[in-house]
Amino acid sequence: MIFDVLTLFPGMIDSPLQESILGRAIRQGLLEVRAHNLRDWAEGKHLTTDDSPYGGGDGMVMKPEPVARAIAALRDRSPGAKVLLMTPQGRPFRQRDAVELAREPGLVFICGRYEGFDERIRQTLVDDEFSIGDFVLTGGELPAMVMIDAISRHLPGVLGAEGSAESDSFSDGLLEYPQYTRPAVFNGMPVPEVLLSGDHGRIARWRREQQLLRTLQRRPDLLEQVSLSAEDLAILEKLKQQPEPEE
Repeated sequence: MIFDVLTLFPGMIDSPLQESILGRAIRQGLLEVRAHNLRDWAEGKHLTTDDSPYGGGDGMVMKPEPVARAIAALRDRSPGAKVLLMTPQGRPFRQRDAVELAREPGLVFICGRYEGFDERIRQTLVDDEFSIGDFVLTGGELPAMVMIDAISRHLPGVLGAEGSAESDSFSDGLLEYPQYTRPAVFNGMPVPEVLLSGDHGRIARWRREQQLLRTLQRRPDLLEQVSLSAEDLAILEKLKQQPEPEE
């Protein structure tokens, strides 16, 4: 898959994505990330990409013409690519979005700055709008990189261990179960006995119970959004009846 990122600061994109799993996947040709400077499609002596807002107000607004020219050029290079606008007004980016977007032939991320975009960019040039949370950032570059990371994990061959993406938090709508490794005892805290038992059935049941417990304790809102089996519901009911641990 090809990820095109339209930004005023392409240097922000290049360096972080050269490390770790994504860096290896890029070197192996499993994905490509291309950062484009929006000023390459701007005109005039100063290559202006923003202007003051009509009606007055603080800050500057991203102009529609450079963005339109850039998107047209990137669509020509990657036919069928989906154009995504990074904006706090977009719908929340979720794990299911990462899975769905990984099926696209390519993605174009538009990263804004200043006070946002001319509304006509939103209305006529993009396919979808995403936000990564209810907080304010200085631009759309970090959200774009977060989304690229999450989406790339679902591309064939990117993760070394098959099944890794499926067992991560949110992959099935729940938080992940606790993980342990050597040593068997650390600071007086032993690894749960069931994980040392070699009984894969018991281990699977324990992990599912821990998933449900951790989600119930930390993100109970997620339980309302997932499809749970009768066995899951019975485990949840049992967990809810347990007394709260003392501080």
